[in-house]
Amino acid sequence: MTRRHFLHVAAALAAASPALSNAPAKLAPPQRVIGRPIRVGLLGGVHSHARAKWEILTRSPEFECVGISEEDASAREVFARPGVRFLDARTLVERCDALVVESDVADHARHGLMALRAGKHAHVEKPPSHRWGDVERMVGWARRNGVVFQTGYMWRHHPGLAFIFDAVAQGWLGHVHLVRATIGNALEAGRRPEWGRFPGGGLFELGSHCIDAVVRLLGEPRRVTSFLRRDGGHNDRLEDNNLAVLEYPRCMALVCNSNLDPVSGQHREFHVEGSLGSATLRPVEPPTLTLELSRAAGPWPAGRSVVPLPPYERYEGDLAEWAACIRGERDPTVSGEVEIRVQNTLLRACRVRR
Repeated sequence: MTRRHFLHVAAALAAASPALSNAPAKLAPPQRVIGRPIRVGLLGGVHSHARAKWEILTRSPEFECVGISEEDASAREVFARPGVRFLDARTLVERCDALVVESDVADHARHGLMALRAGKHAHVEKPPSHRWGDVERMVGWARRNGVVFQTGYMWRHHPGLAFIFDAVAQGWLGHVHLVRATIGNALEAGRRPEWGRFPGGGLFELGSHCIDAVVRLLGEPRRVTSFLRRDGGHNDRLEDNNLAVLEYPRCMALVCNSNLDPVSGQHREFHVEGSLGSATLRPVEPPTLTLELSRAAGPWPAGRSVVPLPPYERYEGDLAEWAACIRGERDPTVSGEVEIRVQNTLLRACRVRR
C-alpha cells in the first residue's frame, strides 16, 4: 500500500461522508502529527479484529508500528514474528502518538481512557464499553487533550452503506419508514461464555454493528424495545437469538441478531425502505447492493438497479480516516455526540441498567 493509495482512500471517504442531520461537529484542534509516520501501538491483541488491523497498520506508510502490549501467551503467538516488539502498557503509551485498543471487551474502556488521558489518539474496538458513562468520558478526554477518538465499528466506511446513506440524504427513497438490519454467526461453543458475560449477549457483541449504522442514519430512537432470548439449547447465559425494535416518528428499525446461523454470511443485510423505493445491501460482505425505485432519482432509472461498488477491505477506511484526522487534514465522520448516541442506544437495547 502506497501513501498515495492510503490518502486516496481517506479522500474518497471524505467525499462519501453522508450529509445527515446529525453531521459531525468540529472537535478541538487535534494534536497533529506532520512530517513523519504516526507512531502507533496495540493495547491488547485478543480481539478477533486485532490481527487484521495490525496488518493494515504495518503496511501503511502513514504509521510506524511501535509494538504491542499483551500478556496472554496465545494472543502473543498470533503476532510473533521478527521485528514485532512486546512492551508493557505504560511504556507503549509513552512511546506512541496513537493507540489501537484491541483488548478483551471488558477492558476496552479502561484502555481507551488510559490512552486518551495520556494525550494519545485512540481507536477503540467495538463495543467501546458495557457501562453507562464511559463513552462520554472518552469523548470528554479526547476534547480536553485535543486528540482523536474513534470507535472501531467495522462498517462505518463500507461503500454500500455510504451509498445508502447518501441515497436517503438525497431523498431518492422518499420518506424512510422502515430499516431492517440483520447480522449473525454460528458462535462456537467455546466462545459462548465470553460473549455471555454481557447483557444482550450476541446483540451487544455483534448486533452493535447494526445499531451503529441505524443510529448514524436515523439518530437516537424515541423508544427501544428488545427481545433477548436463549434459544440455542445451551446451558449458559448467552442471549443468542435477539431482536431490537428502534422507534422513530413515522419510522422504525428492526435489528436482528442470531448466533445460531450456520450460513450467516449470506443473511447479513442492511435494508432501507421509503415511500419512493428501497435500497438493500445483501450480503454485506462481499457486498451486493440493489436499488429499487418507483421513479427515476439522481442518475438512477425507475425499476431495479444493481449498484457497482468500489473495492472494499474491512478496517482500511477507518484507519485511513483516523490518520487523516490525526494529521489535521479532516474532521471525523462520526462526531463525539454521535458516538454517545450510538452507545446509549446499544445499552438501551441490551437492557443495561443505569
